[in-house]
Amino acid sequence: MPTEPGLPAEPDICVVHADTAIIVLDKPSGLLSVPGRGADKQDCLSARVQAQYADALVVHRLDMSTSGLIVMARGAAVQRALSEAFANRAVTKRYEAIVHGEVEATGNDWRVIDLPIAVDWPNRPLRVINHETGKPSVTRLQHVQFDADRNTSHVLLEPLTGRTHQLRLHLQAIGHPILGDALYAPPAVMAMAPRLLLHACALGFNHPVSGVAMQFDRPMPVSA
Repeated sequence: MPTEPGLPAEPDICVVHADTAIIVLDKPSGLLSVPGRGADKQDCLSARVQAQYADALVVHRLDMSTSGLIVMARGAAVQRALSEAFANRAVTKRYEAIVHGEVEATGNDWRVIDLPIAVDWPNRPLRVINHETGKPSVTRLQHVQFDADRNTSHVLLEPLTGRTHQLRLHLQAIGHPILGDALYAPPAVMAMAPRLLLHACALGFNHPVSGVAMQFDRPMPVSA
């Protein structure tokens, strides 16, 4: 597909790829993916992109605190095709995070976290692990590096399901909350970083028009 120039100097917006069918962006932490409730929550990634690409439509989203790769569709037909790809798990997603403590490592093997997630109704929007009412939720985790000085681990994550707050809650549930997590980390761990250190670093799918395999990679910012 023919590519187009990236967005002009919109604050904190990075266009990784744009063509006549898709736009792939690197969302900064602290920016909503879509508008929220209230006049103070209308500034978001989708609104900024739609100001430049009027046909841009939302396909999926990242938590406000999570940074990284996100794809938008140009037109309803492409939106349907990409939504089906996400629903059919034909899209590969990988995240990286900095978590508290030393994560158990077994070489380069992936560890599976299989813990059902339910809405914590009295404390919404929080989620909880609930083996009776929770929906199946599976995450793959790979240890990358342990920093003994800070007592933190760098990990890679692959969500096999797409529950709200899945990665944040799964890591907290196994005793390794993400640094900077204001929802699930204890205060001391939350204070170890100025933002949530969770980043969508890789996104792969077949182009919805050409069918060509597309792979995008964007490492977590060094300053994170």
